[in-house]
Amino acid sequence: MYVILVYDIREDRVVRACKLCRRYLNWVQNSVFEGELTEAKLARLKSELSKIINKEYDSVLIYRLRDQKLAAKEVMGVERSPTDNIL
Repeated sequence: MYVILVYDIREDRVVRACKLCRRYLNWVQNSVFEGELTEAKLARLKSELSKIINKEYDSVLIYRLRDQKLAAKEVMGVERSPTDNIL
């Protein structure tokens, strides 16, 4: 499945969260990641991320798409991190 993950995490935790997400997904912008993941890898990412974030202050949004072709991506301005595996 294709996953888009977006977070709003406090500064003291954001570096750890970014490093973790980069192990699983392509880093597109400051707090945006996307890429193909299996259900098992997504579950592992969510489990590890839940140990980093504070659920009372931080926010993580995960969008799942069955196929990358089901969505269209439009970039206005500079594309921060172009990859082959983008919507």
